Amino acid sequence: MSFLGYIVLFFVLRLLFNAFTSSNSSQRNANPYRGQRQSVSPQDFELHLLSLTSIVIKADGQVSDSELRYVRNYFIQSYGEQRASQIFRVFNEVVKKRELNAARICQFLNARTRIESRIQILHFLFGIAQADGNISDSELRVLEQIAGYLRLTQRDFISIKAMFVKDRDNAYKILEIDKSVADHEVKKAYRTMAKRYHPDKLMDMDEAYRKGAEEKFRKVQEAYETVRKERGMA
Repeated sequence: MSFLGYIVLFFVLRLLFNAFTSSNSSQRNANPYRGQRQSVSPQDFELHLLSLTSIVIKADGQVSDSELRYVRNYFIQSYGEQRASQIFRVFNEVVKKRELNAARICQFLNARTRIESRIQILHFLFGIAQADGNISDSELRVLEQIAGYLRLTQRDFISIKAMFVKDRDNAYKILEIDKSVADHEVKKAYRTMAKRYHPDKLMDMDEAYRKGAEEKFRKVQEAYETVRKERGMA
């Protein structure tokens, strides 16, 4: 990966860290068991997420310019083009000298982030993989493996995947239901998913986190409209 590529990744990691730690902070204040979750420093979070990003980017054996552009465009609107050389140096000195282990990286993140944050991580990684217009089988295998390591359910994985990969019955997969369910179950699933991703729940969080939730919220709305029209539901 080029120097510019690592610069791009650094900014995204800082952006995501701000979003995720803001989310975690508000949860700790409301959670009587807040002592059970460990804290994470910006540097540690950046290095671990950068490592996951590198694993996904390398999954198909090549690093495309479109993947790097996706990363750059994701953060540059909010943060500009500075603050990169330090993390690049640290990554070269620390991470590149050891073998990257996705299971160990995810174990670290699991102890320090909520499931909502880990879903957002998976969504971000899918976006990188899809940036060149196609998610290869090797990338999908790596993403599914990472989802498992992050303790996300198979339904979580299938739902996020359906937002990026066109397939049969995608609308049902996004809503995390089977095509055979009754209409009232469709409505119930929509309410559950809409509540999970509604932007109003994230007004106090980082802009990047809100944008990610807004994108998933739109996908959920589109999926529900597709199913509703297909069934002739009121």
